[in-house]
Amino acid sequence: MSIINVNNLTYYYDGCDEAVYENVSFTLDTTWKTGLIGRNGRGKTTLLKLLTGELENGGAVNTKAEFLYFPFDVEDKNMTGGELIGIICPEVQEWEVIRELSYMGTDCEILYRPFSTLSGGEQTRLLLCLLFLRDNAFLLIDEPTNCLDLDAREAIGDYLKTKSGFILVSHDRDLLDKCTDHILSLNRSDTEIINGNYSVWKENFDRKEANERMRDKKLKSEIGHLKAAAERSKKWADTAEGRKIGIDPTKTEKSPDRRAIEGAKAKAMMKRMKAVESRRQTAIDEKSELLKNREYIDTLKIPSIKAKSATVLSVQNLVPYYCDYCDNDNGNALCEPVSFTLSDGERLCLSGKNGCGKSTILKIIAGADISYSGSIAKAPGLKISVLPQDTEGLCGTLDEFSERLGVDAELVRAILAKLGFSRRELISRTENLSAGQKKKVLIAGSLATPANLYIWDEPLNFVDIISRIQLERLLGANTPTMLLAEHDRYFCENTGTKRLYITKG
Repeated sequence: MSIINVNNLTYYYDGCDEAVYENVSFTLDTTWKTGLIGRNGRGKTTLLKLLTGELENGGAVNTKAEFLYFPFDVEDKNMTGGELIGIICPEVQEWEVIRELSYMGTDCEILYRPFSTLSGGEQTRLLLCLLFLRDNAFLLIDEPTNCLDLDAREAIGDYLKTKSGFILVSHDRDLLDKCTDHILSLNRSDTEIINGNYSVWKENFDRKEANERMRDKKLKSEIGHLKAAAERSKKWADTAEGRKIGIDPTKTEKSPDRRAIEGAKAKAMMKRMKAVESRRQTAIDEKSELLKNREYIDTLKIPSIKAKSATVLSVQNLVPYYCDYCDNDNGNALCEPVSFTLSDGERLCLSGKNGCGKSTILKIIAGADISYSGSIAKAPGLKISVLPQDTEGLCGTLDEFSERLGVDAELVRAILAKLGFSRRELISRTENLSAGQKKKVLIAGSLATPANLYIWDEPLNFVDIISRIQLERLLGANTPTMLLAEHDRYFCENTGTKRLYITKG
């Protein structure tokens, strides 16, 4: 057992006046299976790189553990898995790697193929096995399940469950529940360590959110009452002061006494006014502190339009093809025939192994020129909003993005602010954003588009947990008609009205 002590960690991005971390301190045990969570842009990957020393920081990191970062950078993608053993863990025998791969349900044949030919899931499994075989290794695992299908995610979760001593950055709640025993949460103004998995953290978060909402409501009411009291007191004091000044002592024998009485009353009222103002300022300060620390789950809206027909979409025996011609006999089919109907207000989640054709099916329904057989019937005048899987085409400002999409730029910015964008990110060029923030730009663009049908292709890749919860609440509170492909089990169970498994052809 060893300890990781982080003391007064401070870091600024180049050219940025606002610190990512400022005097952050925490302590971890190297036997813990620690899940690292936080909104996009909070610096989770940056923290891992600060721990490894790849980035220089103010502060100190004290530990005897050897930090290893995943994903490991394989420079020569033509190397076989077996050759990588000599690079990553030369002291390990091949049979040890084969045994480790078997724990993840992975065939040892991947050791004899070039790394570039392995699927994303195979690359992830191989690298994790090799890194865990290193002596005294403490792994810093950065989002290992992005873009992987459910089977691969489960295999990785089952494997990590058997290990101890790692920090896992992930937005996959199922994975965090399965294989972590501590959560390190990067909050708005502090860091917090919870003894337990994601569900324990979420229970604490929900309780804290409910308490803060009640406190916020109470503070708003108190500030309103105190403001009204201050205005009444000021009005009375002004009137009393006027009466005091307006009295003519030559016209009434008792005027001097009356003036003294009125003056004493005014003085007492001024004292009361100061007390009320002090209480009001205290309440305002409390509210400011509450806003500073509070993690918002702001409500999102979706401008869905009711379709003209009860049946929005009917797909019968749809088979997409690899080539420009349709030939089932030559094995060109991506998947087995797909049939379904989608009624107004339904949300259909497509699932299946990577490469089975989910994205292709969505593209065909959205109108892409891809060869297929079967029939697709759409409701008359159907308006479709598409959220693509790929963010590589994003470029330019949010205004330029909104103009290309034909949506209101102010609405896009408002949605992104609710999804956790900082002021700096709202004016940044989209190509300079993190992967999670880029995905949110696409989400905001889709949410700003009035439509009868929303087609979302893996909308949650790289997107933080708070934003996932926001989207789940949005889809639960509204009834947009939606067709989506997604591997997040929590999200599909919480939002989908029905599911369809796609089988490879």
